[in-house]
Amino acid sequence: MSKIPSPCIDVCKFKREGHCIGCSMTKAQKSMFKKLKKEEHQHAFLDMLVHQQNDLGKYRHWADAYARRCARKGVKCPI
Repeated sequence: MSKIPSPCIDVCKFKREGHCIGCSMTKAQKSMFKKLKKEEHQHAFLDMLVHQQNDLGKYRHWADAYARRCARKGVKCPI
C-alpha cells in the first residue's frame, strides 16, 4: 500500500495563532506527522486535524485539495 500523503496542501502561510491557512496545522504538528510511521496513527492524526479544522472554521477548501493530492500520489483518500 502507498504511503498516506502529508495533510499539507503546499500553502504554508501561518497566522499569528500559529495555524497554517491551508491545512490548519501548526509547525509542530507538521513535524509530528512526518514522524508517524504506523498507518493507524496517521489516520488518527487526520481525524484530529479534521476536527481541528471544524473548530477553527474556514478550512472547507482543504478536503478537496487533499483529495486531489492523494489522487496524484495514487492513494485512496483516507478522509
